[in-house]
Amino acid sequence: MGRLTDLCTRSSIAAAIAAIVVVGGLSGARADAAPIYPIPDPDPFYAAPADIGAKAPGDVLEVRPMPNLLFFPGTSITQVKFRSTNSEGNPIAATTLLMLPDRRGPNPPLLSYQHIINGLSPQCAPSRVLYSSDPDLVVKEAPALNVALQKGWAVALPDHLGPTAAYGAAKLGGMITLDAIRAITHVPALGLQNSPIGMAGYSGGGMATAWAAALAPTYAPELNIAGVAAGGVPMNLTKMARVLGDQPHPVFGLALAAAIGLEREYPDRFPISAQMNARGLAIRDAMANGCTNAILFNGAGHSVPELAASMSLASNPKAWEVGDENSLELFAGVPKAPIFEWHAPSDALIPVDSIINTINRYCASGATVESELFPSPDHLTTAVLGTPTAMNYLDDRFRGVPAPSNCPR
Repeated sequence: MGRLTDLCTRSSIAAAIAAIVVVGGLSGARADAAPIYPIPDPDPFYAAPADIGAKAPGDVLEVRPMPNLLFFPGTSITQVKFRSTNSEGNPIAATTLLMLPDRRGPNPPLLSYQHIINGLSPQCAPSRVLYSSDPDLVVKEAPALNVALQKGWAVALPDHLGPTAAYGAAKLGGMITLDAIRAITHVPALGLQNSPIGMAGYSGGGMATAWAAALAPTYAPELNIAGVAAGGVPMNLTKMARVLGDQPHPVFGLALAAAIGLEREYPDRFPISAQMNARGLAIRDAMANGCTNAILFNGAGHSVPELAASMSLASNPKAWEVGDENSLELFAGVPKAPIFEWHAPSDALIPVDSIINTINRYCASGATVESELFPSPDHLTTAVLGTPTAMNYLDDRFRGVPAPSNCPR
């Protein structure tokens, strides 16, 4: 991952919220412009069944074997489709890959690894990218995942943006992650019914991971989660958005992409399309089915004022509410599973005080948390520095070693 993509992963969601709040209150809006959704995946495996409303979260809808991959040697791959829930409580069909090492014991540890996904198309999801001509970021994670596979762990890679590629919807990622674990453990042939469960991810993937940990006690209380490792997590999207401006930016495309994704999840409360001018809608349309490169290309150098229908700065309280609902610092839930959290002492765009506030709240509520600082020059370096410690942390939890805590007492 280069420095440009690194910056995208840090700033895009927060900038999107800032963009929506500004644009959402503008006059002269294009009220006829409806949200734009991605082209559905042509593979019928990804389609939701007609009776999905009768299914429970985590119910298995379909299972199929997938081709083996050279960069994950000695590993078989299965794809599982399952019922999950979107941000407004409606049933959706979601998918995950499961990698099983040939050399494993009975009920091996199950690691759910949430990748960073920058994209507005289902084709950007791990289950598609891994089998594309350019596996991109997923392959760059292969060394760490191969360490897990060599330990005999099963590794799940959920498509945590959901069927509409709702980039920016953090809570959604948590629910899909938990339902993917449920589904995997409901397939007897996979042999994971009694496996200890771990979750891990960094930055955008860390956000899905951290949300899954916080939601689990109420959304999936039956899951036996042994440990969670989440790094570089944006804990408060609203706070991040309030400090961002409206000047042209080289990675504005990622901000707009997150706005489009959030509108897909909250079409009545996050009406970005109805507030854009013709140029804004044209750029939106050009990136609506794109992954990282297409989004960056189409959005580079643009800004909110350029694409808005007018320049009124009236706020949109519904948009701020959406940001609050996707901010862990403001979410009352507390993880029951032991947590390892890592970040840099300072970050230009992620408010570190929100991480500290969230961890302190968890500690005060009795959670077991180990928080570690990794001094580093940038967001990506922090990921690299912390990943070995995160993997060792999960290894200890899988082996039953009591979880450490550096919570203030």
